[in-house]
Amino acid sequence: MIITDAQPFVPDQAGSVACLEKPVEFSIIMPCLNESHTLAHCIQNARQYLDQNGIVGEIIIGDNGSTDGSRDIALRMGARVVWVECRGYGAAVLGAVSAAHGRYCIMADADGSYDFSDLDAFVTGLREGYDLVLGNRFKGGIRKGAMPWKNRYIGTPILTALGKIFYKIPAGDLNCGLRGFSKQAFESLQLRSSGMEFASEMTVKASLLGMRVREVPVTLSPDGRDRPPHLRPWR
Repeated sequence: MIITDAQPFVPDQAGSVACLEKPVEFSIIMPCLNESHTLAHCIQNARQYLDQNGIVGEIIIGDNGSTDGSRDIALRMGARVVWVECRGYGAAVLGAVSAAHGRYCIMADADGSYDFSDLDAFVTGLREGYDLVLGNRFKGGIRKGAMPWKNRYIGTPILTALGKIFYKIPAGDLNCGLRGFSKQAFESLQLRSSGMEFASEMTVKASLLGMRVREVPVTLSPDGRDRPPHLRPWR
């Protein structure tokens, strides 16, 4: 079951939120499960980016059952909220993208680890016709404390190497959570994963289908959570 609230927005000349009159170009997607400590900051940065660049866009929160007030925060800030009953990172993204009006989507976690105010490389790549634009944290920089050592030196490098060997994936960071894609390309992938493996499935299928993929450097910062992450890396 999916419930949507609020409407897409486009900034007027005074910077206020007006009723949407033009087609949405970009939907910024944030999967969310109890991110009240960082969600407002992420939405604010995303909205600032859209406003400053004159982009007709919307912010969609794929809420996965938050109980900490995240939903209310998002609605107060003018974002659209999509309630996704099926639990899991992939399920939350799928639910949000299915409700998106944008021609393109840019997705990232709502935990403050990625900068929503700096999306130029993704916007440019998608406008140039790439189906999928992937972030690469190893090229852009991983700040101290942003990634556990087992993810940085074991998990991600091994998964990325396997992707290159078996699926010829042209990427150096298979699982980066900051990525953009056209909605048309996304729908053609027919993704099914509901958990964290969702990002890998997306990249693998895009490669198998011969989609145009670009990789751009991004910076990973320590998240702002007051709880452990949902990711279970060994699993």
